[in-house]
Amino acid sequence: VLLMPLAFGSILGGLVTLIGTPPNIIIASIREQMTGQAFSMFDFTPVGGVIAVTGIAFVALVGWRLIPHDSDGRTTASELFDMENYVTMAKIPEDHELIGKELRELDDLVREQDAVILGISRNDHRIDPAARRRPLRQDDLLLIEAGPDALNACLSVLNLRPPVPQSDEEESPEQTDSDAEEARKRRPVLLGGTDVAIAEAVVQPGSRLSGRTSNELNLRSTYGINLLAIARQGNPFRGRLGAFRFRTGDVLLIEGEPSRLNQIISSLGCLPLAERPIQGSKIHMAWLSMAVFGAAIAATTMGLVSFPIALAIAVVAMVMTDIVPVRELYDGIDWSVVVLLGAMIPVGQAMQDTGTTTVIAEALSGLVAGYPAVIALTIVLVLTMSLSDIINNAATAVVMAPVAVGIATQLNVNADCFLMAVAIGASCAFLTPIGHQNNALIMGPGGYKFGDYWRMGLPLEILIVVVAIPMLLWIWPLT
Repeated sequence: VLLMPLAFGSILGGLVTLIGTPPNIIIASIREQMTGQAFSMFDFTPVGGVIAVTGIAFVALVGWRLIPHDSDGRTTASELFDMENYVTMAKIPEDHELIGKELRELDDLVREQDAVILGISRNDHRIDPAARRRPLRQDDLLLIEAGPDALNACLSVLNLRPPVPQSDEEESPEQTDSDAEEARKRRPVLLGGTDVAIAEAVVQPGSRLSGRTSNELNLRSTYGINLLAIARQGNPFRGRLGAFRFRTGDVLLIEGEPSRLNQIISSLGCLPLAERPIQGSKIHMAWLSMAVFGAAIAATTMGLVSFPIALAIAVVAMVMTDIVPVRELYDGIDWSVVVLLGAMIPVGQAMQDTGTTTVIAEALSGLVAGYPAVIALTIVLVLTMSLSDIINNAATAVVMAPVAVGIATQLNVNADCFLMAVAIGASCAFLTPIGHQNNALIMGPGGYKFGDYWRMGLPLEILIVVVAIPMLLWIWPLT
């Protein structure tokens, strides 16, 4: 229940300043092209601040009650993925044909059976899942992930017995309790342990996992991790993990070496869902990073340098002080957005050069002819919000800004008011998970479905229109 209000609140907070959201930066750049002067850092604050406070109050008091509650109430990895029913231990007996073979040799045997060998448990200790060349020994426990049908086929191929011995003799209650206690003792060995750790992570927008499968990425051999389970929209995936194509918002259960697991998760572009300890050096770097960023904002606010130059200097300073390693610079850029904007900016320019924006502006102006200009302003805001629910918010700003300026020109009113309406509308995408990356990010961990967003998003967008129009007319008068 808390994730959607958190995501919506972060989106609303971005309305307050120039750097809070990409559409604000784009609108400021377009205004600079028009007038030679961009919007400043806090030009967005009067209107954006009121909208943010109103929207957050609605979300906190009313909106969260409109979200469907997860009836399953699954919050932990064991509850969400139900691993106990899909991960099994099989013991290698004396003089078995598998003794002496390497674990990687078994991978090819079980792959066709829709099963995965997660690793080995030896003397009640898990062995690093990346150590696939280690020879098997007698009494080793193979940890196999498979469904009930696939498990039988896998054990048959490996010529191993089922993990639970079959006996014609009825077991006593004391034996049953003893077996259950032994199983509980072995549970830490099954998932995690002293030699390996497990972690939940969610696939972020721009992750190198997006659109690819674990087989294509060779997660085990390249990164030394095991993919134990996947959940999408709160539902665990029961098919072949190696063929599953990742998407933003998917929740992954990953196993690996404790000292490297968090670093690997970050390098994959995923966000860990569990609390991580922060080292003292990291805290120092965090304060230094805040100081550098604050200096850049102060320089921009005082008019010493332009905003792009200030941020460029801040990036160089962070690299020189080793706040951001050079190798992470490339991975830190959301190239999908860069490519999208690179494609949409020429489209927006072409619309102006060919007169398309003028035609659209004249058509919309004709529809509201004889009515107050505020009607056209409302249409622009609602149209921008609707478009932002379907495509990327930055692309929406690039497309709608020339149209808004054209309408303002046709009506002979202040274009700044219309540009601000586009900035607000492009950022307020609350009806779908695809309109904003925050919405996509919480879809998997929150177990939300596509249709859950409009329940709180629709009344919130209506409230924003009701609040935004009077504020725009007050702060940025049409005449």
